[in-house]
Amino acid sequence: MSTTPRPSSGATGPRPAHPPPPVVVDTRQKLAALLERARPEPVIGVDTESNSLFAYFHRVCLIQISLPGCDYVIDPLAVDVTPLEELFASEGCQKVFHAAENDILGLKRDYSFTFANIFDTMLAARILGWPQAGLAAILADRYAVQLNKSLQRADWGRRPLDRALLAYAQLDTHYLLALRSQQEEDLRARGRWEEALEGFARLPQVEWVEKPFDPDSFWSLPGARDLGPTGLAILQQVFLWREEQARREDRPPFKIIDQRTLVEISRQQPGDMAALRLVAGMSGGQVQRYGAALLQAIGRGRQASPPTPPKRSNNGGNGRPDPKTVERYDALRAWRTERAAQRGVDPDVILTNDQLMTIARQVPTSLEELAAAHVMGPWKQQEYGAAILSLLRDGQGQRRP
Repeated sequence: MSTTPRPSSGATGPRPAHPPPPVVVDTRQKLAALLERARPEPVIGVDTESNSLFAYFHRVCLIQISLPGCDYVIDPLAVDVTPLEELFASEGCQKVFHAAENDILGLKRDYSFTFANIFDTMLAARILGWPQAGLAAILADRYAVQLNKSLQRADWGRRPLDRALLAYAQLDTHYLLALRSQQEEDLRARGRWEEALEGFARLPQVEWVEKPFDPDSFWSLPGARDLGPTGLAILQQVFLWREEQARREDRPPFKIIDQRTLVEISRQQPGDMAALRLVAGMSGGQVQRYGAALLQAIGRGRQASPPTPPKRSNNGGNGRPDPKTVERYDALRAWRTERAAQRGVDPDVILTNDQLMTIARQVPTSLEELAAAHVMGPWKQQEYGAAILSLLRDGQGQRRP
């Protein structure tokens, strides 16, 4: 497997704990200047911030990019960021993320960007068996930098952004170039570089899949199945009302009324404002804003027929596995746990549960069949393939007639 570009000399070594303020990119001219400077760089750091905790229709609200010697914070609410496609799709420029998948998915969702040549410092940390793979813990341990955790849940969609938020966003990419250099050195020294490259190669392929609202998902709320027929009918109605209200206000549903309070309303079934005020979890402001609409939804629930639990599909390749498949899957998990302990990594660094289930269902009998399952790359197949096939042959993986 070919290697990715090495970082330029400016990307190596420790960086200052208190860097100068970032360049805020909020005009076309500033974005063009950033792209001009970034084009010759073989490696850049990238991160994003979104407002998922504050909006129903959440979106990317900041894009941070670090180059050797300078950090940028791009405001996509102020400037068209589609020219960044050139940078993200470039094979010649490696993009260093921490926990890349979420950032890539958000950027694909909002801008349909394509990606190539990714390095994920969180994945690298996990492959190396670092005890903590979160960026805050790594920055504290490796660079003596303390992130202000109170800003982790900030509303990144609000403007203007104050200096504290900009500084926090900046630190998410400021150390990525130095961290990437250190991790590549460690990965190569420990014979894990090819494994990391296989993991990185999968990241540009992740795709955003819109998950439509499921009107039956109220059944999964804590305590829902303890309700009687009328309580369930009321829960269905207040749940549907909350979803519509969240869309109308462009706020996350839990910021309208949290799910435990919905269940408690359905249990108590208040019939007037006074009774609604006594429901645990209901604030005075919520009663004032939503009380009338909630009482109407409760009334509709009292008059409705009890809802029927959704049916669970047991057919098809993704349905409930048969006992033999479960037996193979459990054996594979036990093998994975042992290998992970030997390496000092989390089990899913070896293979994920989905990958193990695919193997348990398909029961490959040769390396060719294992490769055809598309659950692992050449490095992992060479590392683990023989052990997996041996386990399947040893009475756990016999095909059903």
